[in-house]
Amino acid sequence: MTKQTQDSMLLVGTISGAVFFLAFVLLMVVGGYTFSPALFLALAVAAVVAVFLFIAFHRKPDTPAQTPVQRQSAPAPAPEPAAAPAPEPAAAPAPEPAPAPEPAPAAAAPAEGAKPATLDAPKGGAADDLKKIKGVGPKLETMLHGMGFYHYDQIANWTPAEIAWVDENLEGFKGRVSRDNWVEQAKTLATGGETDFSQRVDEGDVY
Repeated sequence: MTKQTQDSMLLVGTISGAVFFLAFVLLMVVGGYTFSPALFLALAVAAVVAVFLFIAFHRKPDTPAQTPVQRQSAPAPAPEPAAAPAPEPAAAPAPEPAPAPEPAPAAAAPAEGAKPATLDAPKGGAADDLKKIKGVGPKLETMLHGMGFYHYDQIANWTPAEIAWVDENLEGFKGRVSRDNWVEQAKTLATGGETDFSQRVDEGDVY
C-alpha cells in the first residue's frame, strides 16, 4: 500500500468518525432516538460518507482531452504578377492637311472709283456757276475748283466710277454727288436748260 493510499484512508476514517459522532449526538438529542437506533443510523451515515470519500479520493483524474494540434498549413504561394500587356504600336501621325489656298486679292471696290478728267483752269477763263447745282454751295464750289472741276459738262460726263471717286474725295461732303444727283442736274444746265433750283438761284432766293 502506498503512502498516498494510507494518508487518504486515514483522512477518510477521521472524517467518517467525526460524521458518526455528530450524527449520533444529533439523533439522540434532536431526533429523540434511543441509544440503539441512534447508533445504528449514525454508523450508516458514517459508512456512506466513508464510501463516498474513499471513491472520491481514489478516482483517477480525468486526463484532459488532448487538443489535436492543428497543423499549420503552409501559406499559399503569392500569385505571380500578371504580365504587363505589350504596348500597342503607336498610331501613324495623321497627315497634315494641305494649306488652304490663299484667296485671290479682291478686285478694287467700285466705291474707290476712277478720278475724272480735270482742268488746270476754267475754259475761256470763266467757270460755270456750279452753285446752280443743288447741293453745291459756295464752299463746295471752291473745293470743286481746287480739284479741277469748273464746268457743267465735266460733271455731266462723269461715269459711275468717277462719281464714286468724287463722292469719296469730297472732304466733309462725302456722298453729296450721288445724294443730290449732280450729274442729271449738270446735264440739264450744260445744254442751256434750267432746273427749279437753278431758277431760285437766279432769282436770289438761295444765296
